[in-house]
This record gives sequence, C-alpha cells and structure tokens, in this order.
Amino acid sequence: MADIVSRIYSNFRGVDFRGEEINLVRSPDSLNVWKDYKETESIRTRPEMELHYEYAAPVYGIFFYKDEMLVHSGSKLYKGDTVLYTGLREAVSQAFVYEDKWYFKDGRHYLVYDGETIGDVVGYVPTTTIARKPMGGGTKYEEVNMLSPRRKNSFLADGGSFDFFLDVVNIDEDFVPIVTLNDEIVDPAEYEVDYADGRIKFISRAPDAPLTVGQDNVVVEFKKAVPQYEAGILECTMLQVFDNRVFFSGNPGYPNVVWHCSLNDPTYCSDLDYYREGMDESPVRGMVAGNNALWVFREPSDAHTTVFYHTPTIDEEYGKIYPSSHSSVTTGCIGAAINFNDDIVFFSERGMEGISGDITTEQVVAHRSSMVDRKLTAEAGYKAMLLEEWEGYLLVFIGNKVYLADSRTAFQNENHIEYEWFYWELAKDIICTRVEDGVLYLGTVDGIYTMTDTEADVESWWTTPKDKFKNPHKLKTTNK
Repeated sequence: MADIVSRIYSNFRGVDFRGEEINLVRSPDSLNVWKDYKETESIRTRPEMELHYEYAAPVYGIFFYKDEMLVHSGSKLYKGDTVLYTGLREAVSQAFVYEDKWYFKDGRHYLVYDGETIGDVVGYVPTTTIARKPMGGGTKYEEVNMLSPRRKNSFLADGGSFDFFLDVVNIDEDFVPIVTLNDEIVDPAEYEVDYADGRIKFISRAPDAPLTVGQDNVVVEFKKAVPQYEAGILECTMLQVFDNRVFFSGNPGYPNVVWHCSLNDPTYCSDLDYYREGMDESPVRGMVAGNNALWVFREPSDAHTTVFYHTPTIDEEYGKIYPSSHSSVTTGCIGAAINFNDDIVFFSERGMEGISGDITTEQVVAHRSSMVDRKLTAEAGYKAMLLEEWEGYLLVFIGNKVYLADSRTAFQNENHIEYEWFYWELAKDIICTRVEDGVLYLGTVDGIYTMTDTEADVESWWTTPKDKFKNPHKLKTTNK
C-alpha cells in the first residue's frame, strides 16, 4: 500500500541560492518578491520604479535640506530647476548637515550652503601662537588648519619694539598680513613686511604695551599655504559623522589615512588630527559609527591588518583624541560597510560579514549571507556596490540587481546569526540612493526614481524547492 503524505507550503522566509538541499520555506529561484511588512507578512511582488524627476545627466547624489531636494546631476548641483553650482566632479557625492548648514563633498570640492548662498568652505583661521614676544617665543595654542592657508600670531607688545617676528618664515607674498592693535585694524601703510624672515616692522612708532598686564594686544594674520594640506581633505571620497566630528577618508593619494575635523567645527581640520590605518597602504573601503566606536574597514592586507576601531579618549595634552586600535578581525573588506540596525557589517570576498563582540572583548567575524553568497559574490560589479537601509531591509545594489537582507527574520546558523534574503532585478542601473520620510529614491543615468508604483506589471516568481517527501528512493504520485 502506498503511503499518503500531506504537505502544506507556507511561512515562506527567503531565497536560498546554494543549490543544495533546501528548506521548503525558502526558494532556490525567486525574482522580484519580498515581504512588505506594512501590508502583510506573506511574500508579494515588489513595487515598480516610478519616475520622480528627469535629468539630462547621470544623478550622483540625492539630498534633502530644509524640506528641499538637492540633486547632484552631471557636473551641476540643482535645487528644483535652479542650478546652484557648476563644475562638480562627476562621481557619487556625500553630504551632511551641521548647525543648519548643508555641507557637500564630491572628492574635489567641499562646499557649504545655507539656503541662500553656496560656496567653498572657508576654513577657520587658527591662532597658532599666543603670548608671543616681539622677538619670538610664546605658547603654542592651535594647530594649523588643513582647510585654510591663513594663520594668526598673538603678541604681547613691550612699547619699544618695532619688529615682530612670526612663528614661521617664508610666508606667502600674495597676501598682505592683517595687523590689529588693541582690536583695531592697523593701516598697512604703517608697517612693512619681510616675507622671507616672517617679520612685521612698524614704521613710525612701536605699539604700546597693553593696558592690562599680560594681555596680548597685537595680532597678525598671515598666509602660509601647504599645498598638499587642502588637497588631503578635498580629495577624500568618504565621510562619517561620529562624536560631533566629521571623519574623512578615501583620498587616492593617502589610501590608508583617516582625518577628522575639530569638535563641532567642520571648517577646522588640524594637521595633527589624522591616523594611519596599518603600516601598508591597503585602502580604506568603509567607515561605520557604532558600538561606541568608529570602525574602519580596509581591503585585504598582507599584514592581515584590515579592521580598525577608534574610541574617544581624553589626553592631558591634546584633549579628546581617537587612537587607532587594530581589531582581532583579519578579514578584508572589498565592497562596502554599514551599521545595519546596530549590526556592524561589511562585505568581504565571501559575502556579508558581521562583527560579534564589543570593543572590550575579542571581536569575531560572523557570516550573514550564506543564502545568497554564490550569486552575490559572482556579480561583476560586486566591489562597486551601494548600500541603503529601507523598510527594515539592507538593500545591496549592484548595477540593476538588488539583494535584500531582512532584519526581521534572522535565523541561527550553527553558532551565529544570519539574515533571510530576497532578490530583485530593476529596469535600470542604480548610481546613488536616498531614503527620506520612508520613500526610497534611486539615482540613475536619466533621473530620479522612487519605488512607489504598486499598480505596474512586474515580472516576479517564487519557485518551491524539489520535495522528495522524505522518501527519495520511492515513486510519488501527487494530486496537488
């Protein structure tokens, strides 16, 4: 007599592209389906791309500032139909908002926009020396700003000295130093400048000593540019806000270097506030803030030093610093990295990896993408992926392909947690992404699209796996 076996296929979870024995709740071949948890926990067809705004050139950045959309398309920055800026680098750009101002970076420019005017960031002018006597000395006060060629020296006049020597020589001759005496600007006709010696010489009379004993009363602002300083920051292609500072990296000339600005001041990057991640020059691929640290991920290294973290530390001399510590993780990052629902993840040659353990314990890599690795890592544009978090999913964009990690249905695989995954194919290659008010915006070669069209026809399917009904050696007859 034949055995009767009943089977109900339900509670579908995600895809499984491993090509082996597959759990009946997963699919070995699925396209363009997901779980829209706002509507149902059943699988359903994804929404279609809907044109939001058309552009003549590729869209490299989509941003929102004061309820307005700002778009980097081609070499131009737009607000609606208005061109705010031209001459941008035609590459994916980034931005952040600080104190109600919008800051933009494209690997060539560092711009600031207040809603009315836009222009290059004007670097803070540091006072490098204070309590300086006319002949020299004084106390070092602030470091040189990589974003500004200008500096200030603050002097304590003695009433008899005509010559005031700056703390550097060979200052730039294309800028006439600005001298203030008792907070009033001195007429340039009243002093001479020796650019080679770095000396200001008062002509008619020496500045009086200050009325308040010990209070500086002569300030000289001068120019001493270091060409590679400004380029060091401008050519960075990555930024990450952490601990009220902005961290920069991705400069091709300094592939393993990370800089950061001063506390609460994106216009001031000290020439001492930088860190080299490892001794070799394997480039930084991602910076992620999370778990009380800034995580830095590099490409695979011969020295096996690829993952570093920076934790805020108070130093008696320098104040708050961020020393670089090498984690116990040696797996390199060749794709990108992100903080996905407090899970620090990055993409290695094997797929998506997560970091288990905090900064006070030994960190361990835990794999997160076993279900899609074979297909995911074989994609031609794997190293150029884009990451975006939307509706509880981590979306991995590679050209027109999208892999979705579902944070709501993680499962235990041996001794670590992994995610369920879905797979989409879109009509266009995706260049940049942005999520605003729950809407996913996609930048392409011809404009901006949103994933909002729920009425369009989208080709989709879900294939159930081969089912042997627990009896692989027997013939079956079904009446499904």
